Amino acid sequence: MQNFNYHTHTYRCGHADLDMTDEEYVLEYIKMGFKKIAFTDHCPQSIDKRKDVRMEYSEKEEYKKSIKSLKEKYSDKIEIEFGYEVEYLPGEEEFINELKNESEKIILGQHFIYDSNKNLKILGHEKYTDEDLKVYANYIEKALELNIPNIIAHPDFFMLSRDEFGHAETEITKKICESSEKYNVPLELNLRNIYKVKYKNKIAPRKGNFTWDKIAYPCKEFWNIAKDYNIKVVYGMDVHNRGQILLWNELIENAKEIIGEDTINKLNFIEDV
Repeated sequence: MQNFNYHTHTYRCGHADLDMTDEEYVLEYIKMGFKKIAFTDHCPQSIDKRKDVRMEYSEKEEYKKSIKSLKEKYSDKIEIEFGYEVEYLPGEEEFINELKNESEKIILGQHFIYDSNKNLKILGHEKYTDEDLKVYANYIEKALELNIPNIIAHPDFFMLSRDEFGHAETEITKKICESSEKYNVPLELNLRNIYKVKYKNKIAPRKGNFTWDKIAYPCKEFWNIAKDYNIKVVYGMDVHNRGQILLWNELIENAKEIIGEDTINKLNFIEDV
């Protein structure tokens, strides 16, 4: 089973556990037998004006210092890398490359696009049209062309802004998979939404007749298409909360339940990135 995770956030982003230290995350990873991890918190970005979605510029150097210190302190127990989760936007290439140059891991978590008036159109807050989906897929492709990310995080995240999986969603899925295949950059099967829906603040499954009918991602239809491409896949825990890492095995079993074990078995999960 995969013994690395390159998608870990910290209190600095404003929507992770504010009383959870970076070191506590490391200790949970060690307890679960992980061999390698990366901290990839949401990067500072002046264009995104929302509160509690990303670290401030003033926190950037302290973040780097903290992860470097933990890397040295626990070097005999676990390998730790430093990085960011970024979004691609036209015109932001220089800034993103600055982040990449100081990082060991960059993951692309595309949460928004520009609309026709160059305003941010945020996934999960507004419905995406078919044209919006095309822009979303084009942004991912452009980021890969520019050699920005090591991993494409939650590539099926766009389903938060769609009501069903039909023709347009199929075509965008194919476009993303074709880009992943062309540039040989892995897709992440993200486990965060499973945790939020079933376990958050409980550390045990909710009682009653629980079903996955309303979960937007991971999206069964997306991954059923992805399995037919020559692409690499990794699990990403997208850690924000205390105890989330300890549910690693359960979250993977839940992913199999949602997507189907037959599809999971046909995906090319890799040993490292």
